[in-house]
Amino acid sequence: MRLEDGTATRSRTATTTTAEPEGRATRWLRFLLAVASGVALAVAFPPFGWSWTIPFAVGTLTLVCKGARVRTGALLGLGFGLGFFVLLLQWVRVIGADGWLVLSLVEALFVALLGAALTLVTRLRWWPLWAATLWVGVEFARSSFPLGGFPWGRLGYGLADTPLAALASVGGVPFVTFVVVLAGNLLLWAVLAGGRRVVVRAAAVAVAAALAFCGALIPLPTEGDGTATVAIVQGNVPARGIEALGRARTVTRNHLTATEDLMRDVRAGKVPKPAFVLWPENSTDIDPFHDLPTRAIVDRAVRDAGVPILVGAILDGPGPNYRRTSGVVWDPTTGPGQIYSKQHPVPFGEYIPFRRELLPYIKRLQLVGRDTYPGKEPGKIRIAGYHVGLVICFEIAYDGIVRQVADGAASQFLTVQTNNATYTGTGQPQQQFAITRLRAVEYGKAVLVASPNGVSGYIAPDGRVVAQSKEATRKVFVERVPLRTQPTLAARLGPFPEWVLALAGLAALAVAVDRRRRGVEADDEELTGATGGGTR
Repeated sequence: MRLEDGTATRSRTATTTTAEPEGRATRWLRFLLAVASGVALAVAFPPFGWSWTIPFAVGTLTLVCKGARVRTGALLGLGFGLGFFVLLLQWVRVIGADGWLVLSLVEALFVALLGAALTLVTRLRWWPLWAATLWVGVEFARSSFPLGGFPWGRLGYGLADTPLAALASVGGVPFVTFVVVLAGNLLLWAVLAGGRRVVVRAAAVAVAAALAFCGALIPLPTEGDGTATVAIVQGNVPARGIEALGRARTVTRNHLTATEDLMRDVRAGKVPKPAFVLWPENSTDIDPFHDLPTRAIVDRAVRDAGVPILVGAILDGPGPNYRRTSGVVWDPTTGPGQIYSKQHPVPFGEYIPFRRELLPYIKRLQLVGRDTYPGKEPGKIRIAGYHVGLVICFEIAYDGIVRQVADGAASQFLTVQTNNATYTGTGQPQQQFAITRLRAVEYGKAVLVASPNGVSGYIAPDGRVVAQSKEATRKVFVERVPLRTQPTLAARLGPFPEWVLALAGLAALAVAVDRRRRGVEADDEELTGATGGGTR
């Protein structure tokens, strides 16, 4: 197979060719290049943040798969996926190396399917386009399955600091993925198209560059119909890693102390009085409805603040075997009111799938305790007279959950209650904060993030970080937030762009499979690279 050959044998009739044998050294080189490009993709995400590697990494995956057998493509995709996810998800080691490696393998299997598909669609004309749609389809699949999916590592989430991020306001995060993959594969086509005229190859490079920077031309308005003054409290926790899950009342007292310090500054005129105060997820890890000492701490904080506090609380029930991870609106006059319960608890972190079968064999799962019972209603919160969208922790990565509370008039701004205490110093809090920045752009709304010990902060509607805390510190922000209900184009379109792109990828794959079955070579007079062989 000749990857360097920019011309392909063309025939308008069905032909059958024999693939050239490939040496062991060449196969190993392909595999190692696939793994290395997966690693290059991982460093595009925090804590590294080398976003410029993304188009080159995805283009390299196409390169190594192009001209390979289908099963070889699957193996190459698996190597790429392992290189990517093992590094990206290294923070899962805090829970256990076995969980880290199993999760990385499961996610890499989706990329194995992508690798196999790339070997087929790269035989079609306009293959850079079909490669990009396949990426969207695979990200959709692994964001949905199994157990509700795991969207971590979608390409768009690694582009918060680039012009491409603005495209999220047009077609959502999937559209950002599509454009960056298309740009990377157009660059690859320009390299492989050795038989083309220089002007054609230069045009492909120019289009790729235009795609990479076109977001700079998209307006991202930040003005609102008024503002709200909100305080974000990061009270800090007394431990790191698994130990941070304990000492519940100490965490609640820390947030009480930080809130009291805030109100002293308010009374001294150092900061404006907030309309309400945002506490993080697990700011009380004991049900304040049932535990009198915990309730007394929360009541004291609310009385001192004189304004509502959105409290992150673990609530008991339903029944003795469940708990709910919730946000509770706690008013200084009327007490606890509206409650939002997390809709998408984390498998093996907040509940145990197949508990009866697994618990006898994996004793460490006992640390999970009671299963988290999922909420049924979206986080549309009414607090201090404002309409606020609330999501909890990992929910920020799931399109459907965010869409429920961020679409147009559903909310005036967004809040995220999260608890990253377990992952302090691993890069996970920074990765989640980058995801949140894309959400701000996607829906054109300010986002306030509260974590017990970092990263907390305020993100403007254009994705710009206005305030951000360090990890493992106490920090309080008082921010003036724009109130916005004007929907972005992405909000109007909803999941439609993702569905169209994913279905286009499936259609191209179906055509490629049919051509392979019939032994038909690509007849590409317009946009092709090396086919590197024939029927597999």
